[in-house]
Amino acid sequence: MQATQKSYSFEEYLAYQDNSDRKYELVNGELVSMPPASGVHALITIFLLNILTNEIKKINQNWQVFPGNIGVRTAENKSRIPDLVILTESQCKEIRSMDSAVLHSPPILAVEIVSPNNPEDDYRYKRSEYAVREIPEYWIVDPIESKVSVLSLVDGFYEVTEFIAKQSIVSPSFPELTLTPEQIFAV
Repeated sequence: MQATQKSYSFEEYLAYQDNSDRKYELVNGELVSMPPASGVHALITIFLLNILTNEIKKINQNWQVFPGNIGVRTAENKSRIPDLVILTESQCKEIRSMDSAVLHSPPILAVEIVSPNNPEDDYRYKRSEYAVREIPEYWIVDPIESKVSVLSLVDGFYEVTEFIAKQSIVSPSFPELTLTPEQIFAV
C-alpha cells in the first residue's frame, strides 16, 4: 500500500476523485491506495460471496452481501473497505442515496482476506477499529496460514475462534453454515 502525503478530513475523503479505478481507505487522515487483489484473494472473495448469499436465503433475511465496494467509517478520520460486508435492508436503502457508499452504522458482518504484504492490518488494526465501530461479527480469512478466525463482539471486545482444515466454521450470524477452511482455500 502506498499512502499520499496530504491529511484529509472525512468529508474530503468522501469527495476525493483521482479519475482512476483505484480504491482508497482513509487511515488517520491519509489516503491509502488499496492494491489490486491477487488471484487467490479474488477467488476466495467470490466463493464467500456466493456461500454467504445462499446462507442469507436459507435463514430468510433481507440482508445483502457486498464485495469490496462499501466503506465503513471506523473513526473520525478513518474509513475501511472490507473485502465483504453484509448489510441490513435499511442499510441497503441508506446507501442508495449516498454519493459515496460509506456506512456510518456497523454492518452485520465484515470479512477481510489477509494479503501477504499487510497481515497486521487485518489482525491488529482493523480488529480494533471494527470493535470500536461495534461490528458484531468479523472474519479474518487467512490463505497464508490456512485458517479462518471468527471474531464475535462481546462487551465491546472480540472473542476469537480459529478454524483450520476440516473444522466446521461456527458463525453467530449463520447458525446453519456448513463450511470449512479447507473448502475456502481449495478455490
